[in-house]
Amino acid sequence: MTMQTDSAAGNFRLSMLISDTRYRSYTFQLVAMILLFASVGYLISNLIFNLQTAGLSISYEFLEEPAGYDINQRLIEYNSQSTHWRASVVGVLNTLLVAVVGCFFATIFGVLAGVLRLSNNWIVAKIMAAYVEIFRNVPVLIWILIINAIFLVSLPQPKAFKARGGNPPEAEMFLDAFAFTGRGIYMPKPVLQTGGMLVLGIFLLSIFVMFAYRRYARSLLYSQGRDLPTFWPSLGILFVPAIVIYFVIAATGELPIVLEYPALKGFNFKGGIWARGSFVALTFALAIYTGAFIAENVRAGILAISKGQTEAAASLGIRPNRIMSLVVLPQALRVIIPPMISNYLNLTKNSSLAIAVGYMDITGTLGGITLNQTGRAIEAILLLMAFYLFISLSISAIMNVYNKSVAIKER
Repeated sequence: MTMQTDSAAGNFRLSMLISDTRYRSYTFQLVAMILLFASVGYLISNLIFNLQTAGLSISYEFLEEPAGYDINQRLIEYNSQSTHWRASVVGVLNTLLVAVVGCFFATIFGVLAGVLRLSNNWIVAKIMAAYVEIFRNVPVLIWILIINAIFLVSLPQPKAFKARGGNPPEAEMFLDAFAFTGRGIYMPKPVLQTGGMLVLGIFLLSIFVMFAYRRYARSLLYSQGRDLPTFWPSLGILFVPAIVIYFVIAATGELPIVLEYPALKGFNFKGGIWARGSFVALTFALAIYTGAFIAENVRAGILAISKGQTEAAASLGIRPNRIMSLVVLPQALRVIIPPMISNYLNLTKNSSLAIAVGYMDITGTLGGITLNQTGRAIEAILLLMAFYLFISLSISAIMNVYNKSVAIKER
């Protein structure tokens, strides 16, 4: 074996880099890398030369200058005298808010539509099929504009909730707490008082304990065949400790958490939480559009499961809804999750269309007004690219970890 290896090494010729399949792929990869780095180097050198010719340089000092513009929807304190960096942070948080809420509702819409599309009820199945085909084949920007227009036209303005001339108001609040208007949704705002942080901390701790218990119950089922109840114990673990602490603190005379309700003052509501119409329309449009793609993933995952699994579960007397939740969907996840990662990424990147309805995300702040005011196009675009790259890689990493946890593990 040694003599043959030495002989082969001694007979090596440069032509073998192309003709020999053992070296051909490495040759092509090396050439591609050289061309790629050469192209990037040329573009960078050309950029530097043009900037020097124009007397410019790449600098991010503009981020410390006053922004000089307002942002209507914000999660942190901000005013027109804040810096461009602060405005960019507000845009980042607005983008993340749309992405998180949108992915949550898109998952709900997609799973429901995917399951109902396989329903034995012909009408339900056809309605879901129509929903999927219509939303998948129309550009998302059009849906954003249509849904935003529907919200503006169909929902009443805040002044409609006010009685005039002894007549009852044209519109009423839902449960005396929620107002759905053309300007957005007004809802109660929880306000933490003395002991409120303790109740919140107990609730967050209960969430981790609940997941730990469910994980323990699952491992016990797989290892010993013992089926521990999970639904009611999970509810008890999640809510009972926080409720007990809440009433113990309330017994001292002050409620740890109170609700601040929106109240109509003048021609608008004051207090509570105001989810602006642009945010609601954008999030709903992205969720229902992406949900159509997720529905197809769910349908494909369910159809990938052998019918024998369903028949075996039915022969054991398991109800159809339990068969779907306990037998079919857990096995279908290995087919559903990989394409769902792409759906989440697309929703996050599609949120850059927010400026079409006046919602100020990172594209509207850093890539819009800040870029136009400062003229720092290269710096702003590089920051935008870095942000979306980081978000995309983060979503992919998190979902890949989850996908690995639900994958079938072979012995």
